[in-house]
Amino acid sequence: MQLKSTYLTKKYCLEVELEVLYLNLHQRSLGVQKIQMFPIHDETTAPEASKPLLEQAKKNLGTIPNLEKVMAESPALLEGYVRLWELFDTTSLSLIERQVVYQTANFENQCEYCVPWHTKLSQLAGMPPNEIEALRRGAELSDPKLEALRRFTQSLILNRGKIVEAELKAFFRAGYCAQQALEVILGIAVKTMSNYTNSIAGTPLDKAVEKLTWKKPIISMKTNTELLGERSGCQQL
Repeated sequence: MQLKSTYLTKKYCLEVELEVLYLNLHQRSLGVQKIQMFPIHDETTAPEASKPLLEQAKKNLGTIPNLEKVMAESPALLEGYVRLWELFDTTSLSLIERQVVYQTANFENQCEYCVPWHTKLSQLAGMPPNEIEALRRGAELSDPKLEALRRFTQSLILNRGKIVEAELKAFFRAGYCAQQALEVILGIAVKTMSNYTNSIAGTPLDKAVEKLTWKKPIISMKTNTELLGERSGCQQL
């Protein structure tokens, strides 16, 4: 019964995708703009249940970020995101520590939308510029306690929570406690919602943070000439 239900769900999703693809191709032939699979709402077009949340975002930030506009299509998701964000703000982690958790998740989940926004929020939180840049590069932080927090957050994400006991003890030795270990999980949950939404929706970056654009600094493919010109740091005896 469950297999049949799964099959029907997949069949329905495929039919919807094909229909959208057909409409896009048809409208492109007519010179009409491409249909958005994930609409970007505002206070007038959003579902009724999402409108108060968008208005609240505008009141708090002076604008409605495109992320919230995309999430508005699902009032349940938008409300969950807003409420969990508010709850994370009430934790014992400092403003800067919360940004370390957020930005570490953004980096590991390769969220090109969220990294610029949290660069700006980290600046507003008073985080030192060198630490902000390190988080954008996925590099070690100069502050030992913040670095312990970054590593703990990173390990939880990469290992899907299955960290080794030594990592938890290192987190505690840095000055954190059990409560804060659980609070990090809350922060990761917030970012999972935003990072995954941006990933499937391709959320366009807002003008407010366009100057802070980001790409994950992965090692690019090199040409043979470049490889020949490089020297290894290891010396053969």
